[in-house]
Amino acid sequence: MKPEQEHAFNEFVTARGAALRRTAYLLCGDWHDAEDLVQTALTKAYAKWHKLRNPDAMHGFVRQVLVRSFVDSVRKRSSRETPSGTLPDTLRGASEDPDTRVVLLAALARVSPAYRAVLVMRFWEDQSIEQTAALLNKNSGAVRSATSRGLDQLRSILGDQVLDLVRG
Repeated sequence: MKPEQEHAFNEFVTARGAALRRTAYLLCGDWHDAEDLVQTALTKAYAKWHKLRNPDAMHGFVRQVLVRSFVDSVRKRSSRETPSGTLPDTLRGASEDPDTRVVLLAALARVSPAYRAVLVMRFWEDQSIEQTAALLNKNSGAVRSATSRGLDQLRSILGDQVLDLVRG
């Protein structure tokens, strides 16, 4: 890799690393796994970095690698492993009620991984249906369906807590 490309990659990691870790945490529900997922994604992105022509596409490319790495890891996971329901003691950047955030993150951790990936991209990363479809290598109809089913799954997990969250 050329020195200017190396510099651009290092600047990207410095600027976007925390956001990537937060997204990875939402996908996998564990900070240690999130760190591993980000490391995997950045390693894969580094290998392809020299091919990127548009600097504005860097974040989208790395996020796509992150999400696809998550989906691949879930496919490979042993059937004996289950997602952890534990949450960290503190949540940085929580702009809403911390209790609500804890409840939602715990529920999100119980949503099936494929639906969780769609929900995180659509509602946390604020991606459009088309952008999410491109990230996950699916068509827009599959993303709409997965969004609907993921929200249904989230609602069924939350049960009566949904009303409590809405009422505040």
